[in-house]
Amino acid sequence: MAHYKAEQDDWLIIYLKYLLFVFNFFFWVGGAAVLAVGVWTLVEKSGYLSVLASSTFAASAYILIFAGALVMVTGFLGFSAIVREDRSCLSTYFCLLLVIFLVELVAGVLAHVYYQRLSDELKQHLARTLSENYGQPGAAEITTSVDRLQQDFKCCGSNSSADWQRSAYILSPEAQGRQVPDSCCKTVVARCGQRAHPSNIYKVEGGCITKLEQFLANHLLLMGAVGIGVACLQTCGMVLTCCLHRRLQLHFH
Repeated sequence: MAHYKAEQDDWLIIYLKYLLFVFNFFFWVGGAAVLAVGVWTLVEKSGYLSVLASSTFAASAYILIFAGALVMVTGFLGFSAIVREDRSCLSTYFCLLLVIFLVELVAGVLAHVYYQRLSDELKQHLARTLSENYGQPGAAEITTSVDRLQQDFKCCGSNSSADWQRSAYILSPEAQGRQVPDSCCKTVVARCGQRAHPSNIYKVEGGCITKLEQFLANHLLLMGAVGIGVACLQTCGMVLTCCLHRRLQLHFH
């Protein structure tokens, strides 16, 4: 009877090990996805960050990068703990899973919260940025961001091209008679912004705010979904780790 029970315990341990191994593989892949989303946000989309009043968008990306890197390191620890059947490693693995779960949950919640206040922030901040900061000394980063924003989204002004008429840059001698910045033009050449006709510049209903709001909303939802999705997956891993740890404890006692 004792021999049968020992064999049953062995099979349960093997079964749990295979389940945890499969989970750990998907967990590691999920970590790579989280890391990729975070890096992509900062590398590809960092040009828009300086036109936002809040740093929450960038903070969410940094948290995802940290969590993704930690997931990949933890994944290697998990493989080692499973193969060696080391209970102390399994305990460490469980603790790291819990930490990552909390970090990714925070990133997901931050992305969701920021999504809720995104529209108000853009409406209040973007128009002020265009009128007060664009083309001003010491604001080269903002100027570059606005130029890239208008070219990438094929838009002009925060709500419309008329917003530029209140801009400190357009009213200054540096504008050289431009009615809008050159980045509003469909084909950018020097001083093309002197003519604000629809055939020459982008006339988009809702302006850049509508385009940027939709872009950020979609991206933040992606960040939140990836973070919360991997965090939920980890609950399965924590349960399996606890079960395997308990079985190994019973088996060796």
